[in-house]
Amino acid sequence: MAKTVAVAEQQAGTGVQQIKSLPDRISSFLRDVRSEMRKVVWPTRADVQSTTVVVIITVFIFAAYFWLVDNVIGRAVEAILGAASK
Repeated sequence: MAKTVAVAEQQAGTGVQQIKSLPDRISSFLRDVRSEMRKVVWPTRADVQSTTVVVIITVFIFAAYFWLVDNVIGRAVEAILGAASK
């Protein structure tokens, strides 16, 4: 019983300590974020434009490929169903 009371008192004390240390933890976190953001290498405008063009071209190529495959498979299924219904 005494052990349970001691554990409860420790947990209550740590909760108050956590609340008191909250501003210090937040400022430490923000300092760490600022430090890490300084290490980030941002892409140039030319890099962003060139990768955007590559993505758009790739999307159109895949769209054409899937359109072609869809048409081929659709016509094959229609031919099979047409032959089966005769």
